[in-house]
Amino acid sequence: MMLAYLDHAATTAVRPEAQAAMVADLERLGNPSSLHAAGRDARRVVEEARESLAVNLGVRANDLIFTSGGTEGDNLAIKGMHAKRIAENPDRKYIVISEIEHHAVLDSARALAKAGTAEVVLVPVTADGVVDLDWFVTWMAANAEETSLVSIMSVNNETGVIQPVAEAHKIAAEHDVPFHTDGVQGAAWLEVPGSWMTDGSAIAISGHKIGAPVGVGALVLNQFPVAIQAHGGGQEPERRSGTLAAGLAASLAAASVAARGEREELGGRLRGLRAELERGILDTVPDSQINGSEVDRIPGTSSVSIAGLESDALLLLLDAAGVACSAGSACQSGIPQPSHVLLAQGIDPALARGSIRFSLGWTSTEDDVARGLEALPAAVERARAAYASRHGSRV
Repeated sequence: MMLAYLDHAATTAVRPEAQAAMVADLERLGNPSSLHAAGRDARRVVEEARESLAVNLGVRANDLIFTSGGTEGDNLAIKGMHAKRIAENPDRKYIVISEIEHHAVLDSARALAKAGTAEVVLVPVTADGVVDLDWFVTWMAANAEETSLVSIMSVNNETGVIQPVAEAHKIAAEHDVPFHTDGVQGAAWLEVPGSWMTDGSAIAISGHKIGAPVGVGALVLNQFPVAIQAHGGGQEPERRSGTLAAGLAASLAAASVAARGEREELGGRLRGLRAELERGILDTVPDSQINGSEVDRIPGTSSVSIAGLESDALLLLLDAAGVACSAGSACQSGIPQPSHVLLAQGIDPALARGSIRFSLGWTSTEDDVARGLEALPAAVERARAAYASRHGSRV
């Protein structure tokens, strides 16, 4: 059975340029922290990758550190900055994040709240899933002096909806409050971060979303000092200890260059494929809706809510039919939970529990979309039958 892979927002295929950079380094011996010739050669690979990635992101190379991915970057930025801020002024208790953040941000902030050092403030979103800037302006005007930092994602990972991070950052900067963004889903699609980042800002990105291998990312710290969260060898000027993976750094830089270089052409192609996919879903699946379709989204992501079923059941049925996608809900203690993102948008919990994310990437084809659409109606029918048998009615 041929696989229709429609889950590129989870991870996309490794690009040839990134693979070549990684393979080349596997033939190289040397620790980038060593002073001998082999170590200096490995260090050269790291620093050339840093320079290349920084240019591609429009930022300063000495503000960029390599990480294992977006989750580590988000944790380091939020926990590290908050530690700095409350050490300077214990009254800075508020960590302001949007309701629709990825759990890397949500759970980092909640962990600090659980430890008793912070209070989490959630910025609401509109029915289309866009951060409410009017609410944010009012909050900052009244509470900036007690605010530790703000974190608002660039693109929502479930719906693909683009967030007004440049505007939000400007508001935070006017009050001298540090601003962080989870840039994982937007790194390949939005204007370069350097176009809006000023002092006191940070952005985390992840390699496997843009065509690098899993296990590498970057965090840009633009005059955004963080307290040390991991002790050891003091690499990355003590901001992130650990032996640097030269090959992974090189592969991330190569993937970033390739992804940004084809942004316009690929974006147009994916918008066309997504439009075909969404038309097919609405035409063949009654009681379905596309979430966030009335506002700007990145090209390849589509969040679909389908009444009368649970997304985990639908995902497994599609998987059995050779279609890979993601459920828009989480499962806790065996009970499907509605997506916090869709609940924040005001979508009914029963409908939110039937949400699925389809996402396209640089290897996506018309055949992928066609196979997905071919398998979907029958899978929906079976998932609805299973739901009805458990709950006594279809919806």
